[in-house]
Amino acid sequence: MAKYRQQLPQLEGGDFLTDGGMETTFVFHRGMELPHFAAFPLLDSDDGRSELLSYIEPYILLAQQRGVGFILDTPTWRANADWGQKLGYDRKALHALNLRAVDFAAACRNRWETRATPVVISGIIGPRGDAYKNGQTSVTEAHDYHADQVASFAQSAADMVSAMTINTVEEASGIALAAAGHGIPCVMSFTVETDGHLLNGTSLQEAIERTDEAANGGPVYYMVNCAHPTHFEQALAADAPWVQRIYGLRANASAKSHAELDESETLDIGDPADLGRRYRALRRNFPGFRILGGCCGTDHREAICEACTPSAGLAA
Repeated sequence: MAKYRQQLPQLEGGDFLTDGGMETTFVFHRGMELPHFAAFPLLDSDDGRSELLSYIEPYILLAQQRGVGFILDTPTWRANADWGQKLGYDRKALHALNLRAVDFAAACRNRWETRATPVVISGIIGPRGDAYKNGQTSVTEAHDYHADQVASFAQSAADMVSAMTINTVEEASGIALAAAGHGIPCVMSFTVETDGHLLNGTSLQEAIERTDEAANGGPVYYMVNCAHPTHFEQALAADAPWVQRIYGLRANASAKSHAELDESETLDIGDPADLGRRYRALRRNFPGFRILGGCCGTDHREAICEACTPSAGLAA
């Protein structure tokens, strides 16, 4: 049974940490091969599960040390039909895999959760195609495509689903409607280009407002991920209603564009100290940004948590 599905603790206030760039950590720091940049096959071997455990543990321990909550993501960003087929997983196998991913996360929660650090399990959904490239889909097509993975998470102990690195309103709306239909809370995380807009030119404001409208109220909250703060800082407006719908940030370490990152053969970790300062400034200007983590190029050594959690304060 899901522990927090009916009352997500992050909606009640307080800070929560997430992990960082899982796939980039495995590929660039640990020298692992992840075909099609997919981490979910690691669940199918003892060695793979050990790698996942050793990756997750430092992040949860950081949350414990700072007395904040933790959002524990399943490694299922690629565990949908198109990507699964490329890796030899049919519909039945993907359903079983997504259930195993939540079981794995639940075991981690049982191992590490404390009263001061609630651990919320988030079933991760990724885009149908490449998040860095234009995708053409309708709301109905996106709903039907992602409904299988949403249904798997709804049948599990997942507390919510989170759609990460989404770059069209139509895909976001379809996923949100599928989650609503299956009675599981949904979080929507958009990725933006260096100009603060989605790949097709849609502004972040328009993306959030249109998704809310199309999905009858939309996700429980929004996030921004897979973009450096310099890419979206200028798009935010204090006290704007649409900005108040954003609860979390998972920025890239690098300030490079998606196109540059996609072609890079080495990992650009950017300037960790500067990234921490930018998180600190964003938290100071937008106190509602309470869910804090990283994306490509970040890891547990980054300065995000030191800059942003209550124990560090938010003073400049």
